[in-house]
Amino acid sequence: MKWLISAFLSAILLQPSFAQGKEYGMADFDKVEKIDMHAHFATGSPYNLDLAGESRFRFLSIEVEKGTWADVFRQEELLASLHRRYPEKIAYVGTFSLEGIDEPGWLEKTIQWIEKCRAQGSVAVKAWKNIGMEFRDRQGRLVMIDDPRLQHVFRYLEEKRIPLIAHLGEPRNCWLPLEQMTTNNDRNYFRNNPKYHMYLHPEMPSYEDQLAARDRMLDRHPGLRFLGCHLASLEWNVELLAKWLDRYPRAVVDLAARIGSLQHQTLRDREKVRQFFLRYQDRILYGTDSAFRETTQAARDKESLKKMWLSDWQYWVTDEWMEVAKVNGKFQGLKLPGEVVEKIYARNALRWLPEAFPAAGAPARK
Repeated sequence: MKWLISAFLSAILLQPSFAQGKEYGMADFDKVEKIDMHAHFATGSPYNLDLAGESRFRFLSIEVEKGTWADVFRQEELLASLHRRYPEKIAYVGTFSLEGIDEPGWLEKTIQWIEKCRAQGSVAVKAWKNIGMEFRDRQGRLVMIDDPRLQHVFRYLEEKRIPLIAHLGEPRNCWLPLEQMTTNNDRNYFRNNPKYHMYLHPEMPSYEDQLAARDRMLDRHPGLRFLGCHLASLEWNVELLAKWLDRYPRAVVDLAARIGSLQHQTLRDREKVRQFFLRYQDRILYGTDSAFRETTQAARDKESLKKMWLSDWQYWVTDEWMEVAKVNGKFQGLKLPGEVVEKIYARNALRWLPEAFPAAGAPARK
């Protein structure tokens, strides 16, 4: 009798924590609250906000540090202004520059800048892939994310409970020849951006080197609130991603620009991918990596954006057979429970980063 009770209790404890029976369909897309946790607004004319409002979307716009303090200043001015004008629709994430990292006073300047950004409305700090893949110090050494000069910044973020949102490394496809890549969007990107196609640059750190440096940084800062962009660059294997999430229980990941990699895995083992979402339903945030720039094609851009949103929605809420441009072949949608869909699209974001959207009143993530 004892073993039967024990087995029964174990079965209950191992069940995913979602309400049974609740489901959504394609007609429900505009009914569910959504937050795109990985967008890039590079224009003060947010021409898609009307479409976003119709579909119940809000945005977290993320700055990207590509070289100089002047560029960082420009991005901060634009996004702080946009946030002031549309605080209920757009929150934003600031960044800092590695420019001058060898010079006296760089650390103090960086901390002061982060404090200024926070005062203007920034809700987190972004670290980009130029750390580890592009920026070199005065001696010509590539600066990795676990560089001792950066640890003082991360310690400050840890102590102040300021989240770090980081795009480190690239998808594993980056280290493969074009013909061996698993998704067409990666193939197109690296064909057009050969400087980031690491298969062509064997002198650079390997895929494993990039992830190991990130994990060493996280090991040194166990209290850091961390969001691994693009499925933490473990997009190609949900089993490895699961192990990483287990190793770092304070970390979450976003889906930006990596849904195709999940769909490629769904082609081979749909149930494995679906079980990953059920098990880690509280740790996954929706994001698209959409870029909003000045454009003369606003109507076409809106149509393309809505098409992408609906394709993603179809993947999560139906079990229909699908074809998308990102992968070759047909796969079946995951048909996730409604509770899980709500978490991925908004509830996880509101819990993990309540300061971005304070109207939700959610408690901060512990």
